[in-house]
Amino acid sequence: MEKIRKKHSFLNVKEKSFLIVAGTILLGMALVITGFPGITIAAGPKVIKIGSIQPATGMIAEIGQACRRGNLLAVEDINARGGIKSMGGAKLELLLGDSEGKPPIGRSEAERLIKNGSVCLVGAFMSSVTMAIATLAEQRGVPFVIDIAAADPITQQGYKHVFRNFTKSSVFGRCYADYIKDIIAHSKVPIKRAVLMNIDDLFGTVTAKFTLKALKDKNVPIDIVAHITFPHAAKDISTEVAKAKAAKPDILIPIVRIASSRVLLKELYKQKVKLLGIVAPGCPGFYEPEFFKDMRKLANFIMDSPPWINPKSSMFKEVNARYQKKFNKGPMDTNSAYAYEGVMIIADALERAKSTEPDKIVAALRKTNIKEHITLGGPIVFDKNGDNPNAITGMLQNLNGRTRLVLPREFAEVDYVFPTPNLWER
Repeated sequence: MEKIRKKHSFLNVKEKSFLIVAGTILLGMALVITGFPGITIAAGPKVIKIGSIQPATGMIAEIGQACRRGNLLAVEDINARGGIKSMGGAKLELLLGDSEGKPPIGRSEAERLIKNGSVCLVGAFMSSVTMAIATLAEQRGVPFVIDIAAADPITQQGYKHVFRNFTKSSVFGRCYADYIKDIIAHSKVPIKRAVLMNIDDLFGTVTAKFTLKALKDKNVPIDIVAHITFPHAAKDISTEVAKAKAAKPDILIPIVRIASSRVLLKELYKQKVKLLGIVAPGCPGFYEPEFFKDMRKLANFIMDSPPWINPKSSMFKEVNARYQKKFNKGPMDTNSAYAYEGVMIIADALERAKSTEPDKIVAALRKTNIKEHITLGGPIVFDKNGDNPNAITGMLQNLNGRTRLVLPREFAEVDYVFPTPNLWER
């Protein structure tokens, strides 16, 4: 028995020695991996989640789907180029939310995407929905990049986490006034009387306010002979159009969305309202492929001044080619292009932040300076309110079934036609 005890005692000593040596080796390896002084190995996330909230269903689903496609393509392009290189090539993952065009649903979808791990949010097209999401993002401390939404008040709340690449309503008005002056000067056709018609949602009311202010501030020689507001979901606006017709305007200034644009145009045609032209200060709807399909010849010659793609940008040509091939859709427009840039801006900030911590992302966003992009305007930068002061609009005109950029002249594809044929003569 004594021999057995000695044998086992000897083996225990060897086993202990082995464990000590092995433990020392493993500890050394652990120190190397976790960061011994002078030795570091980056471990960042393999996937970075971004929450996209767009109106993918509901009254403006056509627009929402285009925005979603732009978000998705940007994620695909960034991942194809190696992901976020400063974080070990981490890939972006887009978590999809659907606001249905309703503020409470947009807010709840944003909340869901944050809970599911989104480190940034992007969206959300409608100004009222975007306002609801901005409030939540600020409360939760999550960076929110607005790809599309125009109402000025969204970024005038003192928020620290909210940034907007899209053009503000006040800038819509200033650009529109400049373009109207150009039309008057170069067409040599006097425009003396105008009727402004706007829908009653946040976008419609704010854009109307700034359009009227800009026309006055820039001394545009047009008398607004009637200002008519109607519900954004109205199916029958015959009374409102009759009032507009009775005012005998030279031009109509409509501020509408895609559904209301169709209702308005059909009623103008039905009542044979004589106009030198329909010239809008930036309305989603008039340039949509579905609008051309539904309205056919009635869509021709309408002029609209939204933020737009830069048709002379080489980057746009490349991105647009991939967009059309991937989705089998027509060329990119405001919706898909600005949605693409929204994700592009987030990826640029993540690359420079080298982190998914909100404060570091926000700090990087404040230093954004993207010179090469696909929309009109100068470099993408953000001011103290989180707005891009270089964002502008362009004047479009529907010509022979296509939307063409006609102003500003340095970016124009063709010259505009003004005055235009009456709706029933097209």
